[in-house]
Amino acid sequence: MSRLLLVEDDRPLQRGMQLGLQRHGYEVLVADDGEAGLRLFRDELPDVVILDVQLPGIDGVEVCRRIRSISGVPVIVVTALDDDYDIVAGLEAGADDYVVKPVRPAVLDARIRAVLRRTDPGDEGVRELGALRIALASLSVTLDGTPIELTASELKLLLALSAEPGRVLSRQQLLREVWEHEYLGDSRLVDNCVQRLRAKIEDDPARPRYIQTLRGFGYRFGPT
Repeated sequence: MSRLLLVEDDRPLQRGMQLGLQRHGYEVLVADDGEAGLRLFRDELPDVVILDVQLPGIDGVEVCRRIRSISGVPVIVVTALDDDYDIVAGLEAGADDYVVKPVRPAVLDARIRAVLRRTDPGDEGVRELGALRIALASLSVTLDGTPIELTASELKLLLALSAEPGRVLSRQQLLREVWEHEYLGDSRLVDNCVQRLRAKIEDDPARPRYIQTLRGFGYRFGPT
């Protein structure tokens, strides 16, 4: 049974989401604000964090940043309907995915299952790509021998792009393969994750060696 941490200050919404997730077979820990959420995260080590962006005190974006500074655990942010600012802020803070209110339990369950699958690519062996080494059995990545800590989405994106170096993958393909989204019109997930991944594996993210952009087409993996 996967353990979830739900950080939501709206009590009726929190209770509804908790019951819906429990019906889908999850153990659900709940917190009413960012400080309590961070304490529970450190004490309980959940498998996935579901995090409202608009929280009292420490907001969800800052909570996500603090979690991301110590862990690659999947984070799904919850935002107001069509609030682009909160969506982008959450993704830039390191969130793996997002859902909008009103939250549908079946959609949230699908997103949770997708982020959990990103930690299990079902492959074995090692990919040697220039100075980058990906050990598929242990899901570890090193650059020039130095370990690189990646989130679940960053790792799955790297695995997808590096599976066939030189092949161009569109944002639509990456949304389907990495995030398993049925709606394929949102490129923000892909672009923000690429930016975060480049910051970790590229010497100069402005002139990337590994992840190259082909305008109008998508992304291609080097190295060059």
